[in-house]
Amino acid sequence: MRIAGLNLDIVWKDKDRNFRLIEDQLKEVEADLFLLPEMFSTGFCMDASEVSDRNGESLEFLKKISKEKNAVICGSAPVEENGKFYNRMYFVQPDAETLFYDKRHLFSFSGEDKVYTPGNKRTIVNYKGFRILLQVCYDLRFPVFARNNDDYDAILYVANWPEKRVGAWEHLLKARAIENLSFVFGLNRIGTDGNGLFYQESSHCFFAEGTEISQKNGNIVSAELDIQELNDFRKHFQFLNDRDSFSIEL
Repeated sequence: MRIAGLNLDIVWKDKDRNFRLIEDQLKEVEADLFLLPEMFSTGFCMDASEVSDRNGESLEFLKKISKEKNAVICGSAPVEENGKFYNRMYFVQPDAETLFYDKRHLFSFSGEDKVYTPGNKRTIVNYKGFRILLQVCYDLRFPVFARNNDDYDAILYVANWPEKRVGAWEHLLKARAIENLSFVFGLNRIGTDGNGLFYQESSHCFFAEGTEISQKNGNIVSAELDIQELNDFRKHFQFLNDRDSFSIEL
């Protein structure tokens, strides 16, 4: 499975411009799965009542691109539903079937927890022979929530993770891959947001033993995920068999 992520310089609070940028920058790119950053349509914005989708505009855009590219497209957007706001990660397939994950760990340092509602479930999707766990940004700091119970093969993280803390982002992505014997693809945004925070290029894909397997071409970071290679690695290094048993209250 080929994944292509877009290192997008998100235009602050401007959905139409971001939609045009994404469409233009993905025009010549081919992949089985396209990945967009956290809050790809607005930037990581706490003005939820102003920027959140009420009419499914970000989702409709994803459905359009997915159909045109005949591929899955995945990214998060702020959404209002039943009077509550969510940081929602969509997984959209070419036939318009859509699964989603609402960000569980809200970034209290920015006040996200005061504005958005946390999700209450893990979401694992099946695509092209892979079981894929969906995660958003700050979730990366909570390894228990992402622990592999032998129920997934890859984790997708989408993020707005600023340059001043990027070392933690890169170390934790590699750690999640190693401890879970999993592919981990982490896509971060680039540029400067409306709060003046700078985001350096820092998107990566790691194999289960911590090796970087992504390639970069302009604003596109891509990786080939081989399920047989992963299964062979897990068969040889059966570390997941020794994991602790526990449950999480959601």
